[in-house]
Amino acid sequence: MKIAPATGKLGILIPGMGAVATTFIAGVEAVKRGLGVPVGSLTQLGTIRLGKRTDNHVPKIKEFVPLTPIECLEFGAWDIFEDNAYESAQNARVLEPALLDQLKEPLSAIQPMKAVFDKNYIKRIDGPNVKSGANGMEKAEALMEDIRHFKRTRNCSRLVMIWCGSTEVFHKAAAVHQSLEAFEEGLRKNDPDIAPSQIYAYAALKLGVPYANGAPNLTTDTPALLNLARENNVPICGKDYKTGQTFMKTLLAPGFKARMLGMTGWFSTNILGNRDGEVLEDPGSFKSKEETKLSVLDQILQPQLYPELYKDLYHAVRINYYPPRGDSKEGWDNIDIFGWLGYPMQIKIDFLCRDSILAAPLVLDLVLFLDLAQRSGMKGIQEWLSFYFKAPMTAPGLYPEHDIFIQLMKLKNTLRWMQGEDLITHLGLEYYD
Repeated sequence: MKIAPATGKLGILIPGMGAVATTFIAGVEAVKRGLGVPVGSLTQLGTIRLGKRTDNHVPKIKEFVPLTPIECLEFGAWDIFEDNAYESAQNARVLEPALLDQLKEPLSAIQPMKAVFDKNYIKRIDGPNVKSGANGMEKAEALMEDIRHFKRTRNCSRLVMIWCGSTEVFHKAAAVHQSLEAFEEGLRKNDPDIAPSQIYAYAALKLGVPYANGAPNLTTDTPALLNLARENNVPICGKDYKTGQTFMKTLLAPGFKARMLGMTGWFSTNILGNRDGEVLEDPGSFKSKEETKLSVLDQILQPQLYPELYKDLYHAVRINYYPPRGDSKEGWDNIDIFGWLGYPMQIKIDFLCRDSILAAPLVLDLVLFLDLAQRSGMKGIQEWLSFYFKAPMTAPGLYPEHDIFIQLMKLKNTLRWMQGEDLITHLGLEYYD
């Protein structure tokens, strides 16, 4: 495979400049200045084995494939609030003020563009920095002009867009999503089934900009936008960053299944005090999040194949807005399992995590890998990036792979394939010939 070089600057365009986006941007600026280490980033710290184990050939991923150096990243964002990135990071209260003060100059320079916003899709927050327009098409065209202006004024060679905004209310694909023609007509007619995130994605894909969906929103996973991505040779991926509680589920559930341990229940509850938690107080937005969180166990455990182990599994997820906790989410899990002869056991987890600290390195990896995919001529759904998502996008009719270890193998084998290296299956018989 021929991969175009990562020359020039890569522009990162972000709908939503809240806690996740500012933690990501500030983190990159801190790493560039030697003020921190990009912990959690596979692209920056991860390695990849090439050849046999006995070859001892394990380069860093960023030395194996031509990723854009973080020194060459430029940031732009849209948000309904007028705060610049420094002020927004202060309000988010994720990073220490002493660190933010050292990054004040680059962060203060990032002023959010006016956002596309619809109160019907995000009901718990509102802000003044919002685009006007007679219809959705005018707003899409305004976004496209923002994208062109950013690329031109920041002297970027390439762009990637990644959603870091709030969770929209749950809705299903409608007639307007079934073809590009219907979608564009819907934009002109202000069809209420077109959400703001879909307008951002449409604008990006029309201009050939890769798009990653970091929320559970219905966005590029519709026929209209899937076809647009393929027609314009644009890679896309999603959806919903896999960070805290669901990350733990994709670590543990494959282990239970591998050892053929049964399960009768998994109860999960969270308290979270940032803007995400406030938005999820709305039942419609929570329904979007609940759908992606609940799907994981059913698809990992496959109760239809193992009814004696999982057919009666009770799985519940709760999220509670608790302002004093801020971005430091706490997730409790109670897991009821059973072993030999059906004897019951319990596992309890109390994960005191930092939501945006876990999400920021995922954002970095996704924008760098999407840019790599585009320079490699890849288009449409990038299933090899499932590693980063709660509800991985797949080809229509194909069930997603949620096992994080299989996802990582898929990701690394894709990188090997890109560079013409042998894929690793872990069969290992060659060591015993």
